[in-house]
Amino acid sequence: MELTIEHLQNGIKKVGLRGKLDIPGTEQIALRLAAETSAEKGFIVVDLSELEFLTSVGMGALIKNFRALRLRGGNMVLLNPQKVVDLILATTRVNNVIPVYYDLKTACERVKTNEQSNRNNRKN
Repeated sequence: MELTIEHLQNGIKKVGLRGKLDIPGTEQIALRLAAETSAEKGFIVVDLSELEFLTSVGMGALIKNFRALRLRGGNMVLLNPQKVVDLILATTRVNNVIPVYYDLKTACERVKTNEQSNRNNRKN
């Protein structure tokens, strides 16, 4: 499991996840992801385009970090999940908790709005 950080405009960070967010994968990135989301008010776009698989442990880590950001006045959204990951997010209704977007421009706009109303976004 690989985690990359890219600093975008307006104080937004793009966190890229590559590999499988299963038990071993989550253990590999959990501390680094928590450090990015818990230290300050932040706005994070989590790029799932290279995430191959997502388990309940991985979903738990995403939700935990989403909530940590929200408590500090920040926000997190998910970006461009692969088809299998998108299906998992929809089936488990994680996409009702953490908004999902399919293009970077929209994700960056919406992560700064800090609105819960951005749920169930669909591909164009």
